[in-house]
Amino acid sequence: MKIGLVCYPTYGGSGVVATELRLGLADRGHAVHFITHRRPARLSTFQENVYYHEVSGEDYPLFEYAPYDTALTSKLVDVVKFEKLDILHVHYAIPHATVAYMAKKILLTQGRYVPVITTLHGTDITLVGANKAFAPWWSFLSISPTALRPFLKT
Repeated sequence: MKIGLVCYPTYGGSGVVATELRLGLADRGHAVHFITHRRPARLSTFQENVYYHEVSGEDYPLFEYAPYDTALTSKLVDVVKFEKLDILHVHYAIPHATVAYMAKKILLTQGRYVPVITTLHGTDITLVGANKAFAPWWSFLSISPTALRPFLKT
């Protein structure tokens, strides 16, 4: 299986879990494609069946910060298409769950279905989930049959 793995590349929880997950998946013969803005901290040595796709956030004169979510969405679409990924596994809600949803919708318009799995981590629940400003979005992403419908093949 060809798996796209999106995470923060830091030493924090989601980056650690995702990069350690690659050990088991790659050892079982799966091709694991990391898609992030910097090589994950724990992905420091060569490993068979593990690939890295860097997301480059170009400066845009209108914005103070480069629109990473837009660049990541486009990169996910490209990697899914050109590497023929079977599934996307994204770690952390902001922005990865939203970005994966958008990439999935773009790919569907091109006749390409890709399942998406989202793994939420500690602060996804304690900080993001508790923030009232994110309530409608969070309710949509929460684990429930209704929230999962957009990720199911229709």
